Amino acid sequence: MASDKRAQPTKRLTACLLCVGVSIEEIAPLLAFARVLADTRALTPTVLGLVVVPLDQSLSAGARPAQQLRQTLATTLPSEISFHVRVTHDPVQETKSLVNHEHVELSLVNAASPLATLLLDALPCDVILAKGELPARMKRILLPIRGGPYAALALETALAFAKTYGAEITLLHATTRARLRDQRVRALFQQLRALPQITRWHRSRTNAARAIRENAKPRAHQLLVMGAAAHPTPREKKVGAVTSHVLEHAQIPTLVVKTSQASGITPLDAELAPVDYTISVIVDKWFAENTFHAHEFSDIAQLVRLKEQQGLTISLGLPTLNEEATIGSVIKTMRQRFVREFPLLDEIVVIDSNSTDRTVEIAERLGTTVVKHPEVLTQYGAWSGKGEALWNSLYVLSGDLIAWIDTDIVNIHPRFVYGILGPLIREPGLMYVKGFYQRPLRIGKKLEARGGGRVTELTARPLLNLFYPELSGFVQPLAGEYAGRRKALEQVPFFVGYGVETGLLIDLLTRFGLNALGQVDLEERVHRNQSLHSLSKMAFEITQVVMQRVGEARGIELVEQINRSMKLIRYENDDFDLDVADIQIRERPPMVTIPEYRKLRMNELGNNSC
Repeated sequence: MASDKRAQPTKRLTACLLCVGVSIEEIAPLLAFARVLADTRALTPTVLGLVVVPLDQSLSAGARPAQQLRQTLATTLPSEISFHVRVTHDPVQETKSLVNHEHVELSLVNAASPLATLLLDALPCDVILAKGELPARMKRILLPIRGGPYAALALETALAFAKTYGAEITLLHATTRARLRDQRVRALFQQLRALPQITRWHRSRTNAARAIRENAKPRAHQLLVMGAAAHPTPREKKVGAVTSHVLEHAQIPTLVVKTSQASGITPLDAELAPVDYTISVIVDKWFAENTFHAHEFSDIAQLVRLKEQQGLTISLGLPTLNEEATIGSVIKTMRQRFVREFPLLDEIVVIDSNSTDRTVEIAERLGTTVVKHPEVLTQYGAWSGKGEALWNSLYVLSGDLIAWIDTDIVNIHPRFVYGILGPLIREPGLMYVKGFYQRPLRIGKKLEARGGGRVTELTARPLLNLFYPELSGFVQPLAGEYAGRRKALEQVPFFVGYGVETGLLIDLLTRFGLNALGQVDLEERVHRNQSLHSLSKMAFEITQVVMQRVGEARGIELVEQINRSMKLIRYENDDFDLDVADIQIRERPPMVTIPEYRKLRMNELGNNSC
């Protein structure tokens, strides 16, 4: 049944009501208006929260405010309302971009926002500025109409609220005799007379602003709906002098409407001209918008609801090699929180690399499925290495989302799983999320709080900055805690050894783009630290991976031209020796190219749809 749900296109992509605000204070009053408009126009509401960074600051400065706003929206908004948080120097351009991308039909903006009139003029969709808060009861709506280009949308909006509240409409026509003689205006008013919701008519030849102000009083009317000025003069504000005056002085909730068609704005599917961003600005923006914190997703019950709404299945793979000291606590923690207390995970599987200690025995005693990766897809041979285990686990695990965490974590906590899964569940556009954390380094009897990640800082990040600067915002590209969508992971190759994390980042970036990637702060991770000797071999392998991808991108066999053997310096008995290690990188092809996998997935999808 899950596959049937996923096959249906979501209406949000074709008919969306966008509530735009810089802060929750701007957005909250819009929600009551949004519900009425969404129900009557068959739209799905979504919220855009903007973090605006001054031009003289890096966009990365918006990372923490973005996290705070996301968490506030997640805890404040009803679960059926989705949201986006964007960090930008230019909020109008950012909103236009999202409106085009999501094919938004209608944007609702708080009239008190400094962006209100700019958005009214700029957005390529219908726009409504909203002032005030809707009352619990509504008997009468004031609708000033002069026959301008936005009269139809104003009428449609007034009728929507009249239907929802069972209210009646007072039509106010403040205009000159000359305008009354216009045949189109007279035809419009003839049509309006046929509507049963319009039960009162006021005609005024006085100043329009004064006429509206005199009638827009709480005892007489509880909502005012009017169109913006069609052609404001250069001296007037974007909404026009009358509308501006009414917004400032009206004593009742007010909606000011403007249609995209009448304003001559580009169609919804038109592509915006590319913004001339340098790579630094692109990475800063990505860092601010796609860097999450685990505490944003600590409401696991909410994650379960979102998972069920989307028809998702989720698998956790635990790669192991001689982890008897920690595997038990890892399994117990995950099963207790994500199986017994909350049904977030559909399966937990240990992917073992032929451990020689009690790792497998402990896992099986705890009732966990254990698969030895050299025994999977044996017709393709077997290699040693974490990447080989992860590649094989794609065949073994069945979830739409797949999470992997290392099993040597001493301070295991549920955040290591809900932290990396949360962004994928909440953000449909994300394909892959990596964790990062502080990694204490034990030196003698002391723990240095931020001493870990030596290969990250001395090898991985410098190489990525040099050859793949789009990835330079990743705090810990080599972290072992990450999750992804199967439909993305199955399309990229896996390096079999230490280079798997680096290869995945580069290949997913190349295939899906930077905005499909995210990272999440998992706070602190304590694990056993490897020797400098082992880290040196890791760095050598990672360097080969980067150079191979650089060569392939440029059509050059770089890796074939570099030395595959590494001389390791060993110090024993007050003397130095040289050891030679043959460190060759190998990679497995995308899993989707494996016939057995394609057959298995077709069978699983067929069973799900029965």
